[in-house]
This record gives sequence, C-alpha cells and structure tokens, in this order.
Amino acid sequence: MPSSSSLILQPLVLPSTTPRIAFSRLVFLPRSLSPRLRAVSLSTIAMAEPERTKLPHVLTVAGSDSGGGAGIQADIKACGAMGVYCSSVITAVTAQNTVGVQGVHPVPEAFIEEQLNSVLSDMEVDVVKTGMLPSPGVIKVLCDSLKRFPVKALVVDPVMVSTSGDTLSAPSTLSGYRDDLFGMADIVTPNLKEASALLGGMQLQTVSDMSLAAKSIHKFGPKNVLVKGGDLSGSSDAVDVFFDGETCYELHGSRVQTRNTHGTGCTLASCIAAELSKGSPMLEAVKAAKAFVENALHYSKSIELGSGPQGPFDHLFRLKSPPYNVAPGLKFQPDDLFLYAVTDSGMNSKWGRSMTDAVEAVIKGGATIVQLREKQMETREFIETATACMEICRLHKIPLLINDRVDVALVCNADGVHVGQSDMQARTVRALLGPGKIIGVSCKTISQAEQAWMDGADYIGYGGVFPTSTKKDNTTIGLEGLKEVCLASKLPVVAIGGIGIGNANLVLGTGVKNLKGVAVVSALFDRESVEGETKELRSVLERMLSSVSEGTVVL
Repeated sequence: MPSSSSLILQPLVLPSTTPRIAFSRLVFLPRSLSPRLRAVSLSTIAMAEPERTKLPHVLTVAGSDSGGGAGIQADIKACGAMGVYCSSVITAVTAQNTVGVQGVHPVPEAFIEEQLNSVLSDMEVDVVKTGMLPSPGVIKVLCDSLKRFPVKALVVDPVMVSTSGDTLSAPSTLSGYRDDLFGMADIVTPNLKEASALLGGMQLQTVSDMSLAAKSIHKFGPKNVLVKGGDLSGSSDAVDVFFDGETCYELHGSRVQTRNTHGTGCTLASCIAAELSKGSPMLEAVKAAKAFVENALHYSKSIELGSGPQGPFDHLFRLKSPPYNVAPGLKFQPDDLFLYAVTDSGMNSKWGRSMTDAVEAVIKGGATIVQLREKQMETREFIETATACMEICRLHKIPLLINDRVDVALVCNADGVHVGQSDMQARTVRALLGPGKIIGVSCKTISQAEQAWMDGADYIGYGGVFPTSTKKDNTTIGLEGLKEVCLASKLPVVAIGGIGIGNANLVLGTGVKNLKGVAVVSALFDRESVEGETKELRSVLERMLSSVSEGTVVL
C-alpha cells in the first residue's frame, strides 16, 4: 500500500431527509487531505450513489395509430398521465385519421416476437396490456412469450373494430382470444360489439344483457371481465358492467356529449394496467380508469382536430386544466380513516386557539386524516386558513379534506372533499376535482351507501352512531345499524357521531372488516389540550385494534 494513501472502509449513509440505502465501500483517499476535505470527499461519493428506484412498468402490445388518438399512442399517453412507464411492441402500422382507417400493415410475427423478447427479457415489466392483435399467429406468439416471461397481470382489450367501424383484426382471432389468451388474462375489456362477437352474435341491448355477457365471457377463463357500455342506446349514463367471478357491479358515470371519443377503449384498458402496475386492487383500478376517461372526455369535449366524425381527446388535460396544474395530493388509503379529526371553529374559539393551531396539535397527537368543517368564516378568510392548514398537513403527509366546499378545495389544492346528502352529489364533485382527489359521503342508509359507491366516492361516513351535540336533530343509528351498513357497503367506512375515548372501543369492537376508523369532533377539539386528547384516543384505538386482530376483544 503506498504510504501517500490510506485504505478506508467507510460506511456511507446519506442524510436522514434523503431516501437511501446505507452501504460500505473501499475508498482510497490521500493522507494529505485534511479531515474536513476527507469528509467532503466521502460525502460526494455517497451522493453519487443514489438509491435505485423501480418504476411501475406497463408494456403495451398493440397497433400504431398514425392519427395519434388510439392504439400505441393512446396507451403511452394514458400510462404517462397515470404516472407509470410504458414500453411498446407494435403489432401493426395503420393509416388512420378522424375520418377512419385507410390502411393496415401488419408487422411480421417473427419481428413481433423479437420486440417482445427485447422488452420482457430486460426491462422488468409489471403488467402487459394488449390492443390490436391482427391474427391468431400474433396471439400465439404473445402467449408463448408470456409463458417464458411471466408478469404480474395481463390486461386484454380485444380490439376487433375501430371506433369508426373499420375492421382491425381477422375474424379467426376470436378463437385465439377465447381458447388461448383469455385463460391467461387478469381482466378482459370488450365493448358491446366485441362482446357480441365473442359470444356468437348475442344481442346486447340492456344492462342485464351486459351482465349476462360478462358472466358468459368469464367462462372462457379470464379472472375478471369488464363489458363497456359506452355505446348502449337509450342510457343516460355511461354504464359498464364489471364481473369478478362472483358479483356483477354496475359502474355508472356521466355520459359526456362530444365527438372526441377516438381511443377511449385503448385508454381505459391502459389506465387499468397502469393502476395494477402500481399495486391497486382490480376493482379500484377499473374505477380509477373509468374516472380518468370521463374527466379526459369532459375537458376535451370542445377540442377541434380533424374534419371527421370522431376526433381524439387530450390525455394530458391535467397539465393545463385547473385544478390539475398544481402539485398532486396524497393518494387515498382506507387506513387513513383510522383517527379522523373533524375541526370545529366554535370550539377552537372557545378555547382561544386558531384553526392552524388546532390542526397542528391534532396531527401531533396522532390523527391520520383531517377534515376542515367551517360554517362561520367568510370565503376569503376560509381559503387563507385552509391554505395554511394544507401546508401543515403536507409537512406531516396527512390528508386534508374540506367539508362541503368544493370551491375552497380547488383553490387551496386540498386532498379532497367530504359532502353530505344535501350537498353536491359525489359524481359532480368527482367531475370537478378529478380522479386523483379523495371524496367522502355522509350516509345513513344502505341505499345511500350504494349510491355513494356508484358515484365514485372513496369512502362513506356513517352515523350518528351515538347522540351528538355538534348536529341538531341528528338521527342515532347505534352500533347494530353501523354494523349492518358496513356489511353492505362496498366502500371503506368511518363511523361518525358522538364518538370519544369512552366509547371508541365499542365501535371498533364490532369487528367489521371495512370499518376503518372513527371520526371525532368534540372529544378532541372541545378540550383544553387537543394534542393530549388525540394521543389518548389514538392509544385506545390502537389497543382495541390489537385485541380485535388477536381475537381477544374485551368491551
């Protein structure tokens, strides 16, 4: 070892504020360096070794659309808009525009296989999404490749006819889908024409027909089926039917009146694939994809591009349409509902504290989500207060919702809104806020909970469980009523109404799986120490949750 240098086995740990992996390296540094310069050198080496980040990755296997509205082009834009990486294998090159398809040039099967091998063997694909597969031979090549390189999920959009009515794949591909590819698929997403073709010409004219078709297609082997009803005549809503092998779900959305519908099917399937690559459950992925398409159509309905009957829509509408040109919020997790703090300005005034002081205290005490409920402030003051509270919540990575006021939520870029039965419908709120925001709905009946789910809400608040002083003439439904709705609800539930340290254990003690937490007002904010009361309640809830999971509940 030269005397002018020293060999140092130095653990390199990046600052605590930086995502990192601690590691050790052999580093040669001249002995002549001062301690300060040696530290700087080691720091530089550490910073040059960033942690490896795995991007969610979707591979789309589909045709190229020269007009850019559908096919590979739509898939890449949709995945990018959903925040995931998208690679591509091109199965055919088409000449098309807003008028229709003028030509199709299939890519040789051997070269499709070469593309698949290139991507799948190297790039850690999470989900494969298929579009235009022009021949049975292409389907076989794909199936063989997926057997050699398995992925987490396969989304099959059985593209046979373009939006303009032009044929994109040979009739013989039907047997390839049914006999080979569907058995490997996690979900298939036919539209009405495609579902009819797959089922030998079955007529689909009602939602009941769509449900029957979904169940019939499921027999071909896919784990889930989504029959898209965008072309269903006589329906005021855009209704899709999702079947998971046990239950049929009707997914309702707003029907947007626009000519710019080219590529909706490709986009929907790609968004499903994108959400699956991020780890979302299947039904939640489908709902998120449907919400994205609905919002994209809404914001693109006045676009003028091309002279034909069906134009493209703007997948990147979030970049330029409020409220999307702002920083993204926190993604909703059902466990966020565990300790749901609802502020009260009257109680804060009583104890001489500001709204921001109350929010900071309740977060320090252990609240997992905060709702600003404000009935006294003028709008401008409320916006200023909500914006300040957002900064506090962002710092602690706690979601902040606004009660009722969609306008305030838009201005301050809150994480979402909670509405009641007399407020704006959740479906309308979703159209205004977009697919990335959290929407909660107060419910008192099973039918209201069902409607909230159909309208695209993320959770429901159910109560009042116990008598409460914060709302006059509030009907008390009790623990049995709470349990009944929880068992029927397809959404996560947070219990509301009269809940505090003395009875929170009774609520969680019901043991219902989708009851995720309690919403609390007076027990936190009508107290001298918000932080102290929150800590105590959090402790009670955690002990109760632990005893429920161990099966040793003591009430």
